[in-house]
Amino acid sequence: MSRLVVISNRVAVPKARGVAGAQGGLAGALNAALKDRGGVWFGWSGQESDDRTGNMDLQRNDGVTTATVDLSTRDVGEYYNGYANSTLWPLFHYRIDLARFEQKTGEGYERVNDRFATSVMPLIEEDDLVWVHDYHLIPLGERLRARGVENRIGFFLHTPWPPTRLLTSLPFHERLVRTMLAYDVVGFQTEEWLSSFVHYCENELGAEIDHDSGRITFEGRTVTARAYPIGIDWDHFSQQGETEEAKTAEDRFLASIRGRTCMIGVDRLDYSKGLPERIDGIGRFFDENSERTRDLVFVQIAPPSREDVESYQHIRETLEQKTGQINGARSEVDIVPIRYVNRGYSHAELFGFFRASKIGVVTPLRDGMNLVAKEYVAAQDPDDPGVLILSEFAGAAHQLGCDGQGAVLVNPHSPDGMASAIKKALDMPLDERKARYQRMIGTVRDDNVQNWTTRFCEDLAAG
Repeated sequence: MSRLVVISNRVAVPKARGVAGAQGGLAGALNAALKDRGGVWFGWSGQESDDRTGNMDLQRNDGVTTATVDLSTRDVGEYYNGYANSTLWPLFHYRIDLARFEQKTGEGYERVNDRFATSVMPLIEEDDLVWVHDYHLIPLGERLRARGVENRIGFFLHTPWPPTRLLTSLPFHERLVRTMLAYDVVGFQTEEWLSSFVHYCENELGAEIDHDSGRITFEGRTVTARAYPIGIDWDHFSQQGETEEAKTAEDRFLASIRGRTCMIGVDRLDYSKGLPERIDGIGRFFDENSERTRDLVFVQIAPPSREDVESYQHIRETLEQKTGQINGARSEVDIVPIRYVNRGYSHAELFGFFRASKIGVVTPLRDGMNLVAKEYVAAQDPDDPGVLILSEFAGAAHQLGCDGQGAVLVNPHSPDGMASAIKKALDMPLDERKARYQRMIGTVRDDNVQNWTTRFCEDLAAG
């Protein structure tokens, strides 16, 4: 079995087994794959250093080797806060109105990808599989090829891939896509994002497409492009639900809502998650059903993210304002209809919160997959499951929509649609809740992150 070299913007250092809150999800699956195959996980340390020594920090934790390098303040500003998160992230989430196109940040993005390639080269052995992750490092495979790397190299995009007409608004878009064709396998979350990529390659580059096999041939190279829907770490998350921490969190949650139905949302504080639009929909529900303020409480957990980017500061201010307006209009001395919490919680605590909530709201404006939707379903009591309200624009809708018989799908841009979905979920009888849960739980359990990792690595190794 070939070793695995994982390359991503940030590196997750593994935690010892049995430690409370030990990581699950993608980081856990990649660490497990590295334990099985051997190899190394390389990326940015998260630290800024202006000396530019290029020194690498090598560590071995719980059987996994990690290698990290610092970035300069300039690199973080141009590569990370700039091109990655102020240009590619909004564009890939269809928010061209928020995307900033600046030559300086584009040059910083290219520069850091070059540095990553130079730094990781000595770690790559002859037969290693190399797996690059996400929009921060799209050109990295091409940079490694330019340095003579002939290994099998794969790339997985965790975000959506935009339609061709949106992508062509990006200066040097063709140059960016050409670098992706230096990989051997390119993976996307859903068939929709895959189709958009193939459409660009066929219509803008004139590449030859084999739609049955997913092979794209361009200028003498062939890359395989496929959809690999990512899942949750089912075993890890289920185990969290058995902990005292989860049970305490559930009891505490239920005590605090005092017999009302709880509706919960858990999202990073990010404009792609549709949080202001969600609050507008909840406000519309209370406008049309004012008597139900004593029936329903909405809890929004929104840990901050990328606070150095201006658009994220704006989304936080907007969310606080909208929440305050509804609470000001609808609160009583003993009732606040919306609780807004700007911090994060452990997996065990979230399991408890999800279990106590009879409605889960996952309504991004656009999302590559969205694992919170799957975690909410996984946490439900099969004998009394809650209802998932899910954006039709989340990648997870392709798996959990179940032809209208699973999650309640909604257009997050429509306050009326949101209000109607909330009322439907609130009034849904137990038999229907059970039937919808049963249609979703199979894919949540079986299409887990370990199977996702295995499938991608097997395709990458297949040659």
